[in-house]
Amino acid sequence: MFGKKVISVDEILVNTDVLSSKFQCDLDRCKGACCTIEGPNGAPLLEEEIPEMEKNLEIAKSYLPAEHLEIIKGKGWYKRQMGAYFTSVFKDRACVFVYFDNGIAKCAYEKAYFEGKSDFRKPVSCHLFPIRISNFGGEIVRYERSDVCEPAIETGEANQTKMIDFCKEALIRYFGETWYKKLTETKLK
Repeated sequence: MFGKKVISVDEILVNTDVLSSKFQCDLDRCKGACCTIEGPNGAPLLEEEIPEMEKNLEIAKSYLPAEHLEIIKGKGWYKRQMGAYFTSVFKDRACVFVYFDNGIAKCAYEKAYFEGKSDFRKPVSCHLFPIRISNFGGEIVRYERSDVCEPAIETGEANQTKMIDFCKEALIRYFGETWYKKLTETKLK
């Protein structure tokens, strides 16, 4: 689960796979598969994201297909399970906030954000993916490998794009600029 080695950056544990792996999303090839991974839960949510998402919910809903709106109306847009929060899902497959653009699964919140209609981009777990933050008595930054990201691995290798560079904006959003700079300055042994 945590790879070969873990280092500490300001008391936050980081799996060295996050530093050494190449990764660059390739939506034309994967079709946004990370938004439609099969399972009973959608995107992990931070409790503090729920009011922000609620505030921007009507705008996000304006991009969604009718069947996703029915799920939100009937079951709500998020759920709590074992102390954690997740977006609801459509048919145990797609996050309820997925809409399709030329066959590519995309986030309604992110669309609203980039159109200047929302101040909430998307859940930080989605923004960081394939990086996940786990908490085992302290935060652990880890690479969650998934077969659906094989095109991103291939593209990252071809372009020599480091995962931490591809996820820079999301890492800064979560940990701050100072921490990110320290992460990038970390040398692997």
